[in-house]
Amino acid sequence: MSTKNNLRPFGWRDKLGYAMGDMGCGFSFQLVATFMQLFYMQYIGVSEEAYAIIIILSKVFDAINDIVIGNLVDTKKIGKKSKYMPWILIGAVTLVIFNVMIFAPVQSFSTWGKYAWCLGSYCLWSIAYTMVNVPYGSLHSVITDDPQQKVSLSTFRSIGAALPAIVIMIVLPNIVYDKKLNAAGEEIEVLKGSSLLPVAIVLSVVAMVVLWGTTKLVTERVSHTSSDNAVGFKAMISSTKSFFTNRAMVGATIASVASVALFNSTMALNNMVFQYFFHATDKISIAMVGSYAPMILFMAFIGKLTKKFGKKTVIVTSMLVGAISGLVALFVPISPDTTGMIIYVVCLMGLNLGNAGFQISVWAIVADCIEVSYRKTGKSEEGSLYAIYSFFRKLAQGIGQAVVALGLGAIGFVEGETAVQPEGFGEDVKNLYFIVLAIGSLIAFLAMKFIYNIGKKEEEEFAAQSKA
Repeated sequence: MSTKNNLRPFGWRDKLGYAMGDMGCGFSFQLVATFMQLFYMQYIGVSEEAYAIIIILSKVFDAINDIVIGNLVDTKKIGKKSKYMPWILIGAVTLVIFNVMIFAPVQSFSTWGKYAWCLGSYCLWSIAYTMVNVPYGSLHSVITDDPQQKVSLSTFRSIGAALPAIVIMIVLPNIVYDKKLNAAGEEIEVLKGSSLLPVAIVLSVVAMVVLWGTTKLVTERVSHTSSDNAVGFKAMISSTKSFFTNRAMVGATIASVASVALFNSTMALNNMVFQYFFHATDKISIAMVGSYAPMILFMAFIGKLTKKFGKKTVIVTSMLVGAISGLVALFVPISPDTTGMIIYVVCLMGLNLGNAGFQISVWAIVADCIEVSYRKTGKSEEGSLYAIYSFFRKLAQGIGQAVVALGLGAIGFVEGETAVQPEGFGEDVKNLYFIVLAIGSLIAFLAMKFIYNIGKKEEEEFAAQSKA
C-alpha cells in the first residue's frame, strides 16, 4: 500500500464529492426501492406471488452481474488517470435509460408480457446500477487511509443517501397518489402510476449530473500494489476466497443483508400503512421524522462515540436497542388518527435508532474489512471484494421485497388499483412492518456481536500503521 504524493490534502471537496455519489445512486435506487413494487402490484397488475419470483430471479442474475463487473473494475482500467471514475460515468448514463424503462406504462401488455418487462427492465437497471455503485463504493478505500477520515466519509455518504430518500418520501406522495372509488364505492387512496414515468425521467437526469460531480470533486490518494496479477475466472476465485475467509467481512455482510432486506427494502410497507391504516398518504412525510431523526442525532456524535468506544461497540449497542424497541412497538396501542401517527413515529424512532449507527458507519466498516484483506493477502481486490459485498446487499433488496410481497399475500392483500382489501388489513400491515424491522435489528445485532471481529484495539492498530 502506498500514498500518492503531491496531491491536495483530504478535505471538504472529498466529503462533498463522496456524498454526491450516494446522492446520485440514491435518486435512482430510492425511487425503485420505494415505488417499483407498488407500481407493478397496484398499477400494472402483477400478483404478489409473481412479483416475489421476479425479484428472486433478478437477484440470481445479480450474482453473476456484480462479480463480473467487480472483476472488470479491478482488472480493466479504461481511463488514463482513474481506475474508477470512467466506470461511474458510463454507468450514470445507462442508469437514466433503464431507470425510465422500469416505470414504462405496460399495463396493456399480456400477463406474461408484464412479467417479462418487469424482469428484463429490472435486470438491465441492475447492470447499470452496479457499474456505478461498485466503483463508487471502492473509492472509499483509496481516498484516504486515515481511520477517522474514513468515518467522516461514511458519515457524509449517509447524508448523501438520506437526501434523495427525504425528497422522494416528502415530495412524491403529493404527486403519485390520488383518490378514487373502489369496487365497493368507497373513496380510497390509490397510486397514480402514470405519474411515475415523468418522475423517473427527472430524477434519473438529476442522478447523472450529481454522479458527474463526484468524478470532479473526489481525489484518489491511496494505491494498493497487488502481489497477484490474476485476471478473469482465476481472479474471481481468488477474490471470493478472500471474501469468505475474512471473518469481519462475513459479519458485516450478514448485518448489511439484515439491514437492507428488513429496513431499506421495506419502505413500501410504510407507504401502505399510511395508505390503508391512517388513510392519509399526504402525511407519509411524517414518517421521515421517525426514520431520520435518529440518524441526524447519530451523525452529530458518531465521530466521538466511535473514537471512544469503537465502531463495533456503538453498533452492537444501538442494534440491541432497536430490536427491543421493535418488540415493544407490537404491543403499543396505535389508533388510525393524528395521535396514532405520533405514536407510530415514536415507535419508528426507537427501531431506527438501532439501525442508524450501522447505516452511518457501514462504509467505514467495509473499508476496514477490505484493508484487513489486503494486509492478509497482499492482493489489490477492492473492486471485486466490494462487488461481492454489493451483490449480497442487492440480494437483500430482493429478499426484502419478496418478504414484503409474500407477507402481504399472507395477510390477504388483493392486487389492483381499486381493489377492496380485507377487514383489518391496515392494522395487519402496520404489525407486519414492525415485525420485519425488529427481526432486522436482531439479526444485525447477532452478526456484529458474535462474528464481526474488528474492535477498538484493531482500529487503533490501523490508525498507528497508517501514520507509520
